[in-house]
Amino acid sequence: QVQLVESGGGLVQAGGSLRLSCAASGRTFSSYAMGWFRQVPGKEREFVAGLNRNGGNIYYHDSVRGRFTISRDNAKNTASLQMNSLKPDDTAVYYCAARYSESSDYTPILAVTYEYWGQGTQVTVSS
Repeated sequence: QVQLVESGGGLVQAGGSLRLSCAASGRTFSSYAMGWFRQVPGKEREFVAGLNRNGGNIYYHDSVRGRFTISRDNAKNTASLQMNSLKPDDTAVYYCAARYSESSDYTPILAVTYEYWGQGTQVTVSS
């Protein structure tokens, strides 16, 4: 069992930056691939970024590539999402997620493949 708690959301003007953090507790954090997703009312949860156990295999959704950076610190049991050049379309509830992985290279991008989820943190970007 892994517990995930997001923080760092808030209100920011377009062009601004936010840094989301995901604190993990429970089993060995370094055994889990991590991902960030976002969701707006009436839409499916959308993949934003993901990385494998050691952070060397990273994927981004096309809409955030070049603006967002995902990272992890296995020593501190945390994953982060640095979001720059924010746009109103980035407004959503952001969730971090974890998936146990025996493969060191595995980076899941589908929400259904993740096992554990945080409670979400609201990000609002004003125009």
